Amino acid sequence: QLQLVESGGGLVQPGGSLRLSCAASGFSLETYAIGWFRQVPGKERERVSCISASGGLQYYADSVKGRASISRDDAKNTVYLEMNGLKPEDTAVYYCTTVGCYSSGMATMSFSSWAQGTQVTVSS
Repeated sequence: QLQLVESGGGLVQPGGSLRLSCAASGFSLETYAIGWFRQVPGKERERVSCISASGGLQYYADSVKGRASISRDDAKNTVYLEMNGLKPEDTAVYYCTTVGCYSSGMATMSFSSWAQGTQVTVSS
């Protein structure tokens, strides 16, 4: 099973920034596209962003477009999601997983798994 661990969440004021990390354990990320999702209790998991294995293609949901930047450092076996201009509606648990990443969106794979996620809370 491909294991990914999210970190970097926390409490931030509206307008603030965070960088979330998604680190691979026991395998190399370099051949996988990785996506970020988020979920609020009682709601469906929402697609946020993804990056292709090469890093040359990125997708952003309309809700974060212009405020988020996804990147990868294969030497560190880590994918990052930097979010700026955070809003209270960005409050959620953020998860990363392996995906098919396309210019129009992303989809989980049959072998995709979910870890514990990292909580992001945007509040004054």
